[in-house]
Amino acid sequence: MVTIADVAAHAGVGAGTVSRVLNDSPQVSESTRARVLAAIEVLDYRPNPLARGLSRGRCQTLGVVVPFFTHASAVERLRGVVAALDKSLYDLVLFNVESPVHRDEHFTTLTRRDRADGLLIMSLPPPPASLHRLATSGVPIVLLDSRGAGVPAVVTDDVEGGRLATRHLLDLGHERIAFLGDEPGNPLGFTSSSAREAGYRETMESAGLAVRPGDVRHGPHVRAVARDLTRAMLAAPDRPTAIFAASDTQALGVLEAARAAGLTVPRDLSVVGFDDVEVSSYAGLTTVRQPLFESGRRAAELLLESLAAEEPLGEAEYQLDLELVVRSTTAAPATTPAAG
Repeated sequence: MVTIADVAAHAGVGAGTVSRVLNDSPQVSESTRARVLAAIEVLDYRPNPLARGLSRGRCQTLGVVVPFFTHASAVERLRGVVAALDKSLYDLVLFNVESPVHRDEHFTTLTRRDRADGLLIMSLPPPPASLHRLATSGVPIVLLDSRGAGVPAVVTDDVEGGRLATRHLLDLGHERIAFLGDEPGNPLGFTSSSAREAGYRETMESAGLAVRPGDVRHGPHVRAVARDLTRAMLAAPDRPTAIFAASDTQALGVLEAARAAGLTVPRDLSVVGFDDVEVSSYAGLTTVRQPLFESGRRAAELLLESLAAEEPLGEAEYQLDLELVVRSTTAAPATTPAAG
């Protein structure tokens, strides 16, 4: 294997000069640079990317801080991140977050450039003090599925997503439309479910329809919890004819509860989810598709751009479009004749 010492000997310079040429240092004369580059070509020398990164004070690693990384939506976003990094020189390190303690520990230690050259923070709004500390540490940051002052973010419009789902059900003739989502006061500060609920409430109000307290249920983001919450809604004498769930995971719990109650979907109950994860197409679930893979890819590309520029990109918002995907879990309510 050809070493940097071999190149130095061939060019008649020191190893430090070769290193400066490899790192594009201006402290090398053009004639010396040409001699070193000629030696590199003749000897077919291939620099070690890790060694080059370390010489620049980099560890050639990008960190992704992600809550509950085994959730289907997180996995799909990570696939996009990996695709963007595939031909780069950077390795990917995941920092899983399942509690505020995990989050705060990561946000404290990841300000050091020896832990990660750049950070992608997914679906996790950093507390303002933590975000300021990270942003002023010199480590480039990109937010994905959340927003923060002074840093770029890749997002979708969750409020509009709630409107899309609710309008679809209203257009089919439903009036008793329920919503099932995450606890608003969750300890990690997730906001997407609350924003989707806001879109649902706004659209119901615009249609002149009241949202009764029993028509909105909250719980941890777990399919079994969604199933139990739905069971209680469906046991009421004036049960809803349609349910909009804030995620496909929760919508699958709704479908389980409907089946257990002896209801036929969509004849007795229409169901809409959110995300369009892979299993949704197999379940025939009508859902609001957000570009999970594309959002992960775009966020990673922004981080690479920031590293190449060697300066923060500054605050900018990159919003990706949503799409309603109609499948077999929604139809006109049984009491309303279908159009046509």
